[in-house]
Amino acid sequence: MAKEVVVNTGATYNALTSGSKVVGEIFADSDFRIDGEVEGKITCSGKVVIGQKGYLKGVISCANAEIIGTVDGDIVVTETLSLRSTAVITGDVKTKILLVEPNAIFNGTCSMKDPLSI
Repeated sequence: MAKEVVVNTGATYNALTSGSKVVGEIFADSDFRIDGEVEGKITCSGKVVIGQKGYLKGVISCANAEIIGTVDGDIVVTETLSLRSTAVITGDVKTKILLVEPNAIFNGTCSMKDPLSI
């Protein structure tokens, strides 16, 4: 009898589309993309992407994040945080690696430490 092999291609992700709004807490095991609006907390084991029209008022805690839109709140990333040129961040950041494109707006403090101490 053959054993079934499951291959994870990394293509699994969750999405909140433009025009949608969530108030509360979001927990995700896989990547999460936000093109709508979230008011609350996002906890993700993978990568969180805030799209160009995406808006978060609250807290992000994840492994990696790419901010293209707006975040009004704190961000805790254990690996890499990327702020694209259209990003607007108001809040404090804790991350291991911070990448900032020209014209990104970041108003807050940043602490870069070993991910185990974050």
